[in-house]
Amino acid sequence: MVQNPLVNQLHSILGIVLYMTLPPLVGAVAVGLFIGVVQAATQIQDQSLPLTFKLIIVLAILTFAGPLLTAPLVRETIYLLDNFSLMTR
Repeated sequence: MVQNPLVNQLHSILGIVLYMTLPPLVGAVAVGLFIGVVQAATQIQDQSLPLTFKLIIVLAILTFAGPLLTAPLVRETIYLLDNFSLMTR
């Protein structure tokens, strides 16, 4: 079975997107769970509290891990632009 290079490239890019979204998602879930437990224990019913902390942690993760997370995307983009004419034949 012959694989289409464009399909292979799409598969690679989707893997990179999953790789890029995993750290902020895990951070947001962990902070949301922790804040939920604290709210249940203290009976605080403020709805903006979890959102604020989730936003702060996601921004912190993207700030500190941004270059590490975007390096594979930049590498794949350069590869795609260099080989686009070969992939679309």
